[in-house]
Amino acid sequence: MKETIKYGFILGLICFLASSVLAIVNGITEPKIELQKKQEESLALKEVMPDSTSFKPVFQDDKIIYYLAYDNNKLSGFVVKSQNKGYASDIEVLAGLNTNLEITEIKILSQNETPGLGNRIIEPSFLGQFKGKNLETFGEVQAITGATISSSAVINAVKTKISELKERLLSQR
Repeated sequence: MKETIKYGFILGLICFLASSVLAIVNGITEPKIELQKKQEESLALKEVMPDSTSFKPVFQDDKIIYYLAYDNNKLSGFVVKSQNKGYASDIEVLAGLNTNLEITEIKILSQNETPGLGNRIIEPSFLGQFKGKNLETFGEVQAITGATISSSAVINAVKTKISELKERLLSQR
């Protein structure tokens, strides 16, 4: 009985020390990871709206709902960020839109879909289909054969965000 308590105490001490080390490492790395994510998103904004020189976030309840893209202080379009559940993971998408709400570019920010199949959503052949599309022409975007769930998640994520942005812009007029 005494040995069981002794081993239980030793195991508890080891678990406490291991979790303490993990908490310290997490405290050190978390701000660096967040900074890296912000830098990657900033570069992605420029990728989806290459002609824009600055971006202004629009907030709702302390959450960014879209970005206004400016070219020399003139509104050149919008950038929407969306997330949807794919086959194996959440897929985070950034889409640039001109002032007519037509897609200029689309970029997958994060995904962890099945290698060789679901992760084909990052290929230019799939993402290139979105260029110039608007809400009325979204039906022309073809899902990837064998990766229907992943590609449909991207299509629906972008389509939903554009619809929300359109409604919001119309309600502000």
